[in-house]
Amino acid sequence: MSVITALSEKFLFQYLNNASPTGFESAGQQIWLDYIRPFVHETGLDNYGTAYGIINPGKDFRVVIEGHADEISWFVNFITDDGFLHVVRNGGSDQMIAPSKRVNVHTPNGIVKGVFGWPAIHTRSGEDSNLSPKVENIFIDIGAKNKEEALEMGVHVGCVLVYEDEAVKLNDRYYVGRALDNRIGGFCIAEVARLIHENKIELPYSLYIVNSVQEEIGLRGAEMIAQSIKPHVAIITDVTHDTNTPLISKKKFGDVKCGNGPTVTYAPAVHNKLLALIIDAANEHEIPFQREAASRRTGTDTDAFAYSNGGVPSALISLPLRYMHTTVEMAHTDDVNNVIKLIYQSLQKIDYQHNFKYF
Repeated sequence: MSVITALSEKFLFQYLNNASPTGFESAGQQIWLDYIRPFVHETGLDNYGTAYGIINPGKDFRVVIEGHADEISWFVNFITDDGFLHVVRNGGSDQMIAPSKRVNVHTPNGIVKGVFGWPAIHTRSGEDSNLSPKVENIFIDIGAKNKEEALEMGVHVGCVLVYEDEAVKLNDRYYVGRALDNRIGGFCIAEVARLIHENKIELPYSLYIVNSVQEEIGLRGAEMIAQSIKPHVAIITDVTHDTNTPLISKKKFGDVKCGNGPTVTYAPAVHNKLLALIIDAANEHEIPFQREAASRRTGTDTDAFAYSNGGVPSALISLPLRYMHTTVEMAHTDDVNNVIKLIYQSLQKIDYQHNFKYF
């Protein structure tokens, strides 16, 4: 049974279609805060833009559920005399998919439309026959005749640009878009807040619903907000790779498949007792899940929370995703529902007397 309503899905598409590049998440955070405000008792925003809502503020025991709000993008790094733009990454942007993509360049004058240009196949022969996209050779054409016109349009070094792609629903089964990583996680935790509110669940602790910034460049938003909240427990949600698509090695990346449920991760940063609680919740409520292991670090905000404040029991619930860091990231609707259910049920198993000590 789906816990996602028509109104929820309307919010999801509005949220996915909004641009929230790393360091410039404010517009998306406003959409997210407006949605969760009826379901929480307080909302807040830290100095760098991490947004949160609180249910039962002021309790001695504090639990965090968290996703991150930022998406990968590009910065204008150089403008040629001919008016072409060269870029550097803002997060883990993939230069392989850039050629022929449309982009929105965010300037002080508003959005300037552009495209990642690329030499036509007819012109690539001989030494150029194997020309491949690199950060050093991809470029953006905004239709400017020279550098002066580009500057007059408001484009300058440091402008951020985002792919122009709208989220869609594919075969009534998959959400598809450029920024499911990880605004779909922000959606999931917002839906958990809604369910707690609508079902009048009484939690014996303060619950912080946290949408962090700057995950894509090193978990920075989570590092900051963990120090501010000082939680006793943190459950993080992010995306993981569906390895059942072509060209991915299951032996290297594990066996994870869209539609088979969220994953739980075994890793040094993941607290074993909290992980066991989450698995118990999944089994008790017949929520399908998959397992994966991370060597050394999870690469998610779990690491930032776990190693803050002298150690915070933390766990990771991940949503299987196809084609991560492209404009066609795909997530199965069943998995989205089950991420929401698993966090919701896990929270009801935690109480302020819970023993998360190592022994």
